[in-house]
Amino acid sequence: MSDSQRWFFLIFTLVVGFLLYLLQPILSPFLIAALLAYLTDPLADRLEARGLSRTLSVVVVFLVMTTIVLLLVVLLIPRLGYQLQVMIKMVPQVFAMIQTVWIPWLEQYTGISFAEFDLQSLQALMSGHWQQTGSLVKGVFSSVSQSGLALAAWVANLVLIPVVMFYLLRDWDVMMDKIGVLLPRNVERKVTLWAQECDEVLGAFIKGQLLVMLALGVIYSLGLWAVGLDLALLVGMIAGLASIVPYMGFIIGIVAAGVAAMLQFNDITMLWWVGAVFAVGQALEGMVLTPLLVGDRIGLHPVAVIFAIMAGGQLFGFVGILIALPVAAVIMVLLRHLHQGYKSSKLYDC
Repeated sequence: MSDSQRWFFLIFTLVVGFLLYLLQPILSPFLIAALLAYLTDPLADRLEARGLSRTLSVVVVFLVMTTIVLLLVVLLIPRLGYQLQVMIKMVPQVFAMIQTVWIPWLEQYTGISFAEFDLQSLQALMSGHWQQTGSLVKGVFSSVSQSGLALAAWVANLVLIPVVMFYLLRDWDVMMDKIGVLLPRNVERKVTLWAQECDEVLGAFIKGQLLVMLALGVIYSLGLWAVGLDLALLVGMIAGLASIVPYMGFIIGIVAAGVAAMLQFNDITMLWWVGAVFAVGQALEGMVLTPLLVGDRIGLHPVAVIFAIMAGGQLFGFVGILIALPVAAVIMVLLRHLHQGYKSSKLYDC
């Protein structure tokens, strides 16, 4: 790569970053649509390989996605809202259990006095924040309902996502080919190789790890529902989402489910059933889900994922969260090649 090409790519990167910063208020629907198009492009390609036209393949993908979204809205959202209300009502019971059961047990077996621990003030503080959160949510919905312009903008963004996704998905392969044609000939092969490695990293995480998270959420929810836990869906979904970091979903889920089970049943033997549910989930993740959905493809390190999402949100808000993982994948690939270049350079082996 020549010096002029390096300067061009550097300036191009800076200009794109600056435009993202300026246009972030309107970019959310486009980025969400692009992410959905990226995730569903392999499915459309498979349908196209079976003899369907590209447009018909995209229509089939849309019908499947629409059916899934409608099922989520009709079946899951009301249930999650109800369980969230039940969880809020359980907060005082949790503090009472801490005060009457856990603190005396800790004092007995550790010899440490918790008399100065002001649990009532903490409970009052959390209750105040719950009330403020409720007031904030009510205020947001009130302002949205009173402002026709804000409501129209929200609806427009919601409608814009499937429209943009349809056109992006229909022309995805064509756009990728045109981008490849625009690359300078002397770097086209190398950039294509890097793009394939970035796709491998993103595929290993987004198309693999997120499916593992979804599957774990379903497994935990069904298992806790079979146990009879009222908060089965809420706890299961939270544990599945927290599984973005290995073992975090297991820890958060088993603790939350254990507390909820003790409050609901007041029977310590239920903890064994809760533990069995999460043990089965971990076994399925290690022996079935991860090998099947992720395989041996290279994924992003959990720490890199957390840092990328937090850094993207800090720099660009919600838009930054959407582009965090693709940018992290590109940086990871570049760092890998930089490491290889350093190991083979005279600077390393002198």
